[in-house]
Amino acid sequence: MSVDGPAQHGYIDDKEAYLRRLRRIEGQSRGLQRMVEEEKYCIDILTQISAMTKALESVALGLLEDHLAHCVVDAAAAGGPEADRKIKEASEAIARLVRS
Repeated sequence: MSVDGPAQHGYIDDKEAYLRRLRRIEGQSRGLQRMVEEEKYCIDILTQISAMTKALESVALGLLEDHLAHCVVDAAAAGGPEADRKIKEASEAIARLVRS
């Protein structure tokens, strides 16, 4: 995991929207816990897990798009080893998303 300096991250303009979506996902997680506690039907729980997974994937893809449009484009424009590092970092993130 990389931590950049004081530069703003690509998602900063959509930060509040991302936080709202993540809070909604957190609520879905609590709902899943409740479903298990209440011994709900397995398929109903699996359906909710699928919905939560899709919601997380949507956040991940949005963050990836912001990263490519901001961090990778800026680094590519500047060139040099930072550009190579950002492209490699983005490729690895895409690979992790595809595997998950």
